[in-house]
Amino acid sequence: MFTERSGLIVWFSDLKAATKQLERYGSVHFISKRLHYAALYIHASKLEETVKQLQKLPFVKKVERSYRNEIKTEYSSNMPDKTRFYTL
Repeated sequence: MFTERSGLIVWFSDLKAATKQLERYGSVHFISKRLHYAALYIHASKLEETVKQLQKLPFVKKVERSYRNEIKTEYSSNMPDKTRFYTL
């Protein structure tokens, strides 16, 4: 049902050009005006060719891959729950 997506962090120098042109390559999740980066989600099958196209843009400084989908999100607790000791 859901397509496999990969996240990219795109560092740029021109905010106006980035907001207009990055939407062509995938869905823009967040743009930081102060730190000049954008979080972008693209199809995982087109990851390599999209990175190459983004690096060719004149306003792009650096493109980094996000490892968010590779981080384990299921946690197991081997220690007992201590919240009952701290309640009023």
